[in-house]
Amino acid sequence: MQAGDNKVVLIHYTLTSDSGEVLDSSDGREPLAYLHGFGNIIPGLENALAGKKAGDKLKVSIPPAEAYGLREDGLVQEVPRAAFGGAPDLEVGMQFQAQTPEGIRVVTIVGIEGDNITLDGNHPLAGETLHFAVEVTEVREPTDEELAHGHVHGEGGHHH
Repeated sequence: MQAGDNKVVLIHYTLTSDSGEVLDSSDGREPLAYLHGFGNIIPGLENALAGKKAGDKLKVSIPPAEAYGLREDGLVQEVPRAAFGGAPDLEVGMQFQAQTPEGIRVVTIVGIEGDNITLDGNHPLAGETLHFAVEVTEVREPTDEELAHGHVHGEGGHHH
């Protein structure tokens, strides 16, 4: 069976940066399971996996436009500390959910200067080319419930 729309695909992967730094890996864990064609993984990787079957291995580089997008300078802004409701222990690297005109967005504190907090709404991997080494371990039919929910249930997938 081949990876394609409405198929459950299980993969082991290692994600590295341009410099070769390992950013994420399924090594030592269950394979990642996703429902192909539902946008559950970045578009470039999903496209590269189309047509693959169990046992296939590939290395693929995904440009920012097919991963987490380009960095947008407009998503970096300074806000007053008071916007955090008096939270005393703010630190660089902390993440929060913020309501934006486009919906909820995760923002990261990237700078603190006195009462001014600099937030970045870009995904941490925005602007990065992502390098994947992938092995497809299984391709199967989804359950009716997985199709209805738009994601995989159970090992390697979503748990309700």
